[in-house]
Amino acid sequence: MPGFDTLGLSAKVLRALGDVGYEVPSPIQARTIPLLLAGSDVVGLAQTGTGKTAAFALPILSRIDVALHAPQALVLAPTRELVLQVAEAFGTYAAHLRGVQVLPIYGGAPYGPQLAGLRRGAQVVVGTPGRVIDHLENRALDLANLRYVVLDEADEMLRMGFQEEVERILSDAPAQRRTALFSATMPAAIKKISRRYLRDPVKVTIKTKTATVATTRQRFLLVTGAQKMEALTRILEVEPFEAMIVFVRTKAATEDVAARLRSRGFAAQAISGDLSQVQRERVVAHLRDGSLDLVVATDVAARGLDVDRVSHVVNYDIPTDVESYVHRVGRTGRAGRSGEAVLFVTPREQRLLEAIEKTTRQRLTEMALPTAADVNAQRVAKFHDAITTALGAPSQSLFKGLVLDYAREHDVPLADIAAALGVMTHQDGQFLLSPDVDARATAGSARPSRKERPARGAGERPQGAGASGAPRPPGRDREYARYRIDVGRRQKVNPSQIVGALLNEGGLDRGQIGKIDIRVDHSTVELPPRLPRSVTQALQRTRISGQLIGLRRAQ
Repeated sequence: MPGFDTLGLSAKVLRALGDVGYEVPSPIQARTIPLLLAGSDVVGLAQTGTGKTAAFALPILSRIDVALHAPQALVLAPTRELVLQVAEAFGTYAAHLRGVQVLPIYGGAPYGPQLAGLRRGAQVVVGTPGRVIDHLENRALDLANLRYVVLDEADEMLRMGFQEEVERILSDAPAQRRTALFSATMPAAIKKISRRYLRDPVKVTIKTKTATVATTRQRFLLVTGAQKMEALTRILEVEPFEAMIVFVRTKAATEDVAARLRSRGFAAQAISGDLSQVQRERVVAHLRDGSLDLVVATDVAARGLDVDRVSHVVNYDIPTDVESYVHRVGRTGRAGRSGEAVLFVTPREQRLLEAIEKTTRQRLTEMALPTAADVNAQRVAKFHDAITTALGAPSQSLFKGLVLDYAREHDVPLADIAAALGVMTHQDGQFLLSPDVDARATAGSARPSRKERPARGAGERPQGAGASGAPRPPGRDREYARYRIDVGRRQKVNPSQIVGALLNEGGLDRGQIGKIDIRVDHSTVELPPRLPRSVTQALQRTRISGQLIGLRRAQ
């Protein structure tokens, strides 16, 4: 397959891609990057998780003027989580572009750092529509030098009520800029924006392979980045497996993860695109004949890695496109066998999990981190099995005589000698885990479990956003106050738009939003009684369907 070096990207951007180990562009990257580099407007129809962030970030950075300290690219995204994700990706790809500044701006965050970043002349600005409008009205954001505008997840932005803000920003942007619009669907409003604000756009449609193996059970585990290795080693100890492939995102990570597993006593082999064909074939042969049970691989290295005895796949790094996930899961559950696929998800990767579930139309089951007690039970069971096996060994009689001689000579009970032999075989570390390690292993897990977090999908209401008069979800014991906003049925507002504004512009969490009651010319919403002043000020300036909501306590 062609590499990134065939697409026309700058040498410094290619160097950054080499640092993170990206090897082959995804379909949307391969088709979109040359178009944006050539100066075309683009409409990309692709699901979340197809790798579209790199599809627009890489060509933009390849054309950035490092000497010009002014916004040259503006990326609009519907939520602050996506804003942070996109800004982080730009920062990674700009690692060797000295002087390039990437600035995320979104509601709910202090204005000071954002204003300072704009004054410093950030070349790439990634923001939610409402906060971008705020900075335009305050004349802090100058679009005069803008070369690129990107609408990421455009259909989601419009569904959340940001159409007027998006159109105003596009109207204010220079006529000569390039525009890229990415959307999972193509409703009438998106077609209207495309016709009005894009110039002869090239349409790129990506259809992903979405079918996963029916015989494979798919689960996910919530972890922070620092918890991944501990989680993986516990799974290796507790889950019975025949052979396992651990998928990581980069070539460097294959060696790192494999080395850390070996240091913990697991025989693991790294396999990446750097291996020669002979080395690769040797690893695959060992995996197939059972002399190797654990492989750490990248997506590219695992292409064609078809070994029926692979019972488990662990996505140590969540894939950035759904097709890669489907390919990874397909490495197990082969030849009619059952398989197990585990996906590690960090708090910032929630959207990728939801994209996988939405595109594959399969809801992954949440699993719990195996506890210290689970690990200890398995270690004791394996210790007993080792004793049983050793009792039948041909050399058992020889060592039995040596032990009896030692017991008579030193007057030591046989149980103490057996315990000493156990110590000799486990000198590499503590045999049983302390219960304290459970608290350390779960420290920092900021995201709620599946049963506490809302399911998101077409037609679903966010948790706490009931229809008029709907009861609050069970288990909610939070104190609320009633607030009034100046939009209602007359403005054709819906609960999702209200929740989106509260989350993205007010910086609230979903759990802070209670019942929503939509009336003819206004709505009420239950929120915490004591909102920070910065939140109320931000929400008083927020617009839904083009109208200021003017949040205030209801009488």
